[in-house]
Amino acid sequence: MNSVKIYKGNILFTKTPESFTVIKQGYIVVIKGKVQNVYKELPIEHTDSEIIDYGDKLIIPGMNDLHCHAPQFKNIGIAMDKELLPWLNDYTFPEEGKFKDLNYSKKVYQHFIKEIWKQGTTRIAVFATVHKVASMNLMDLFIKSGLGAFVGKVNMDLNCPESLCETLENSLRDTEEILISYRNKSSLVKPIVTPRFVPTCSSELLKGLGALCDKYTVPIQSHLSENKSEIEWVKQLHPKSNYYGQVYNDFKLFGQTPTLMAHCSFSSEEEIELMKNNNVVAVHCPTSNLNVGSGMLPIRKFINNNIHLGLGSDISGGHTCSIFKTMVYAIQVSKLFWSNSNKEIDFLTNSEAFYIATKGGGSFFGKVGSFEKDYDFDALIIDDSELNFLNYTLEERLERFIYVGDDRHILHRYVCGKLIEEPIF
Repeated sequence: MNSVKIYKGNILFTKTPESFTVIKQGYIVVIKGKVQNVYKELPIEHTDSEIIDYGDKLIIPGMNDLHCHAPQFKNIGIAMDKELLPWLNDYTFPEEGKFKDLNYSKKVYQHFIKEIWKQGTTRIAVFATVHKVASMNLMDLFIKSGLGAFVGKVNMDLNCPESLCETLENSLRDTEEILISYRNKSSLVKPIVTPRFVPTCSSELLKGLGALCDKYTVPIQSHLSENKSEIEWVKQLHPKSNYYGQVYNDFKLFGQTPTLMAHCSFSSEEEIELMKNNNVVAVHCPTSNLNVGSGMLPIRKFINNNIHLGLGSDISGGHTCSIFKTMVYAIQVSKLFWSNSNKEIDFLTNSEAFYIATKGGGSFFGKVGSFEKDYDFDALIIDDSELNFLNYTLEERLERFIYVGDDRHILHRYVCGKLIEEPIF
């Protein structure tokens, strides 16, 4: 079977945050699921290859969601008038407690995966719950779907409801079992160590999780400096630490292996400097921060400090799985910072937001999120014909789709060169 596939259409992607690469009626040559190159004119050696011609449609990279809570899918759009900690205690923790029921968890997770597929997310980093078997089932469902994912069994042995509170021994044992079983099971779906956040993890648990990251060379994801009350709580629990991120760092959970930290709304200068030095990824979750009343990540400050950035839907704090809509909120929030700074702080441009959602976030999964040579061909085919009723440029068409389009305009989704149909479970 010929391993060469050629896709023709209007190609848009961002090699750098500063600008789009735009090729009208261009060609993407894909060999064994990886981009060989992008061309305006097809080289002669490929003229006999089959061309999949998408006509006037847009071809863009797939979306990457770097922070999401799969078990909270049922709660999207509920309790949006609550602050973070009451929202957790009154709504989120009770819902997650239901996931010991494997029939219930399977039903929710199936609906969740179908929704992120529908919204054009091709790679995602997700929190599951403390329940080992349900978390493993979620990984199996992702493997079946064809989408890429890091999936984390959550760890909590302190300051959480009894129904979700693990023993130190069980938490570490279950986590290690998943790491052993799944780290080489799939090229697209991998485990990730997931302490929920510092207040729900004992020092012994954090130490043990850091040791597991080191032993198996696996990444870690958690929350950081989301809310002022949370930061004060961390100070009380760890008075010897100067700031929140230092606690993770002390336990080798802050860049010693690839690390995602969501929110970072109130990160201090010291914390930001350590993130930069350790190459910790800050995941901006604007919809969630607005809905649960947390502070907001000052994204231009992070960009200026060369912090690696991604976007997260953070459902169900966030109310949409769409990373396209998350881009819109990120731009809008950056304009609030711009306005409040007397226009001294630049707001996000469209190309910057798109870069963060594609190549920026995608890099956590490898060579993902661009159409440059040797990148995985993760792509969306956008049919924006009903939005394109006048002579818009290709960049304007993409911007209009991001702002006013929806999943109905996503014709096809590809991961590693494979066409991913709607998951059927």
